[in-house]
Amino acid sequence: MPNDSIHDTYRAIFSSHGHPSLEKHIEKLIELDTFLPYSSTFFCITNTQDLSFEYVSKNIHACLGLTSEEVKSKGMRYFWSRMHPDDLDLWLHALSDLMKFTLNEISVEQRSKMTYTWNYRLKNNCDSYVNIVQNTTPLEFDSGNKPIIGLAHYTVLVPEISMPICASAKLLNHNNEYETVYYNNFSQKLLSEGISNRERDVIRLLVLNHSSKVIAEKLNISANTVDTHRRNILKKLNISSTGELVGMIKMNTNLI
Repeated sequence: MPNDSIHDTYRAIFSSHGHPSLEKHIEKLIELDTFLPYSSTFFCITNTQDLSFEYVSKNIHACLGLTSEEVKSKGMRYFWSRMHPDDLDLWLHALSDLMKFTLNEISVEQRSKMTYTWNYRLKNNCDSYVNIVQNTTPLEFDSGNKPIIGLAHYTVLVPEISMPICASAKLLNHNNEYETVYYNNFSQKLLSEGISNRERDVIRLLVLNHSSKVIAEKLNISANTVDTHRRNILKKLNISSTGELVGMIKMNTNLI
């Protein structure tokens, strides 16, 4: 998806008309950032109104090999340009659904108690894609009570982990605990739309650790046919092994 198209879609999701004040948030985070050790996480203050990063923590260099100055000066468009092209549409869909859910289901009084999580792949300075899990907590809202300023916390995971694109929303409840109020796996269409009913049967039995021979007996087909189904499933889902398939399904049981 061209970067201009991403920009337009993102603008439509987060269209707003406020004038947020960020000084107090930035001051606190700069003070905290001084004491944080280098790790696999970094954080930013995001401004969806002008598509900028108001602050980027120093750990982004340890995580991605990018400098905080570079990312802050170039803004969200630059960040988007480093996202995996196969994840862009699902990521925008996830953001759109989270915003719709918030505006339709979460009261104005509760919106300051929300936190949101989603994931995607991002290119580091070595031109390798790594997994990013982003958690964003709203800090300020516009005049229409849309969240526009957020504290975004990013966790970087190794690229060998195959992660479907998911999004969730949690609400800080009366017990001062976060409870999940929204969850969606945006990659599940791979199984609902691209996989045949027979291939779905094979997947269910693979998850139970059955061999091709046992699956063949249970489905009354030949072992060679089962192996053909297995190869086709891996090709359709663009994954390399049955073990990776089973791991993905076990982490996301709603896929089958």
